Amino acid sequence: MDWTLEVVVVPVSDLDRAKHFYSEQLGFVVDHDTRFGEDTRIVQLTPPGSGCSIVMGKGIVKGEPGSLKGVQLVVSDLEKARAQLVERGVEVGEIVRMNEQDGGSFVFFDDPDGNSWAVQEIKARATGGEWK
Repeated sequence: MDWTLEVVVVPVSDLDRAKHFYSEQLGFVVDHDTRFGEDTRIVQLTPPGSGCSIVMGKGIVKGEPGSLKGVQLVVSDLEKARAQLVERGVEVGEIVRMNEQDGGSFVFFDDPDGNSWAVQEIKARATGGEWK
């Protein structure tokens, strides 16, 4: 049986500001922006190529804005990914090389609320067996 991660909830204080950051600055695709009355709204966005989306909301999503820490995005070319982030106005750190092995390089950034993200470079994905 596959266990797929489909959604990560990102707690934010300003939904419009966060939607702009994730869609315009990070390049995530807006899957939907749905209102359920005046006090309830859900925004779902998906990173390009990802099978997992993020959800932000008002009136449904719980959590303290800025409390999400350590979610990782994976790219095959970290220098190119970092350059895209810088070009789009994201305050991103320098590349950190923790080891020379594939998967040992990262950059880090925060969204406007202080939710922390890592971008990891993995050039060749390993294939694994079923999780048990």
